[in-house]
Amino acid sequence: MAVKLGDLLLKQKLITQEQLEAALKLQREEGGKIGEALVRVGAVSEGDITETLSQQFGVPSIDLAHFEIDPAVIKVVPGEVARKYGVLPVNKTGATLTIAMGDPTNVFAMDDIKFMTGYNVEPVVASEIALRKAIDKHYGTPRSVVLKERAKASAATFQPESSLEDVMASSALTMDDMASVGLGEINMDEITGLDAGADVDVVKGEEGQEIDLSDLAKSSESAPIIKVSNLILIEALKAGASDIHVEPYEKEFRVRFRIDGILHNIMALPMRTRDPLISRLKIMAKLDISEKRLPQDGRIKIRLRVEERSRDLDLRVSSVPTHFGEKVVMRLLDKSKLQLDMTQLGFDQEPLRRFKDAIDRPYGIVLVTGPTGSGKTNTLYSAIAALNDPTVNIMTAEDPIEFNLAGINQVQMKEQIGLTFASALRSFLRQDPDIILVGEVRDFETAEIAVKAALTGHLVLSTLHTNDAPSTINRLMNMGIEPFLVATSVNCICAQRLVRRICSQCPEEVETPPQMLIQVGFAPDEVKSLKIKRGRGCERCNNTGYKGRVGLFEVLLFTDEIRDMILSGASSIELKRKAIEEGMVSLRMSGLQKIREGATTLEEVLRETVL
Repeated sequence: MAVKLGDLLLKQKLITQEQLEAALKLQREEGGKIGEALVRVGAVSEGDITETLSQQFGVPSIDLAHFEIDPAVIKVVPGEVARKYGVLPVNKTGATLTIAMGDPTNVFAMDDIKFMTGYNVEPVVASEIALRKAIDKHYGTPRSVVLKERAKASAATFQPESSLEDVMASSALTMDDMASVGLGEINMDEITGLDAGADVDVVKGEEGQEIDLSDLAKSSESAPIIKVSNLILIEALKAGASDIHVEPYEKEFRVRFRIDGILHNIMALPMRTRDPLISRLKIMAKLDISEKRLPQDGRIKIRLRVEERSRDLDLRVSSVPTHFGEKVVMRLLDKSKLQLDMTQLGFDQEPLRRFKDAIDRPYGIVLVTGPTGSGKTNTLYSAIAALNDPTVNIMTAEDPIEFNLAGINQVQMKEQIGLTFASALRSFLRQDPDIILVGEVRDFETAEIAVKAALTGHLVLSTLHTNDAPSTINRLMNMGIEPFLVATSVNCICAQRLVRRICSQCPEEVETPPQMLIQVGFAPDEVKSLKIKRGRGCERCNNTGYKGRVGLFEVLLFTDEIRDMILSGASSIELKRKAIEEGMVSLRMSGLQKIREGATTLEEVLRETVL
């Protein structure tokens, strides 16, 4: 098809001979299809290719990026077949199956799919790049597919009475495989199970079925289930995931990883592994496996060996009862990824100077705001690390303690016994503190004590869930704090977001209409020379175009003018306008600067910020 497509585009005068030769050279060097190579050298767009093929062969074209596909249709064609031929089922009507193809002349693919599925096959044309992305989206990335098959092979052998030898003989995971990813180094000293001599109770589970806890405990300790649970943890660490979601549905039991803030489907496990696997994770987290009606929280500590080095990893575990079973979410707390250098978090120069000025003051409140998962804890830990000194007493009240920091007194909240943020803060004031960190200001009582602490010579750092820095002021007042107390006690409010960073291995420039750039906030005089980048997608970034994340920061420093406006009852909009006049960089402005630097994309900034 390579020469044919090139000839077609030449005939349509959409490309030149020089462009075709450049694309063929790129194809020889890096592989792939000629259509993708032509797009990468900038000769044509994906739309030009699909339109040309559609006209030539009389086959309709389809834009997969804006086409929703029924999951039931996806299941008609196996993932390995879809990858082999570069096709994707998009619709099923009666006895006819419509498939998207990059090459509508590939009769071998159509005949094979027709024979395999029993449906009549109708082709539509789609670009090769869009096809690859859609196949990865619906069937999982190539790495995920391998992981899924390995997990299925382990789970397929699941029998509570199986011996380790039987499991290893039938499992896709060999001992060498386990050693290569460090599974053999899991520290089971941290894992507790049920006492073999304990009494066995029978409880009613979902839909009235009886669950024997002794059988459930035994099955959760069977070799295949242990290997699947270890495999999930290791692969999450290798993929750089921040969270693991283990989710049961009526006819599906899936595992998803949150990587760079976005959830990805990783594997679909057999339904019969649902209860044993969830019980295994609950046992590791020291939770009660007999309690399936209430949410539970716990922790898993494991030690694994990576490249001849032992590595400790903490996981924060939360289980919640859903309609079809318990969902378990595990947050990976990898201390090696904790960034304590504020200059590396993504602060621009002026916001960083403002934030450092605020935390260097001897007393007052510094608030870090943003939604869950926006990096607030990392920013607070960075501030604490910068202030940590043998001459000061630093105390923290956290729920939970995510990382242990040397030289800092950290207290874990336990609401079930009355140890709340408010009670801990009250006790801290009798511990001769210099700096206090409160995990979150959740209610009036906590906010009131924090204000009193700030007004009596202590530096207080904490977090709030608000949209931006100016709206935090109204949030404090809504909690019941008087305006004059807010104005006199707060030093600084830092709002933040995390956006995905463009992969450093595959950046490319992309044309963007000037009018769109002006609408999002760029000045009209700079859009002509502005170079907008995105990630093309490569093996390093798993063809997403993104690798890692960078922070956007909005630092509102309380000046005399801002304090006067708070006392006079100014709105959030008025406060924001005045703060920008005084030099505050808003979240959108911070995002635009990251676009100028080529650190992130326009789509990411629009997803996380507003004008």
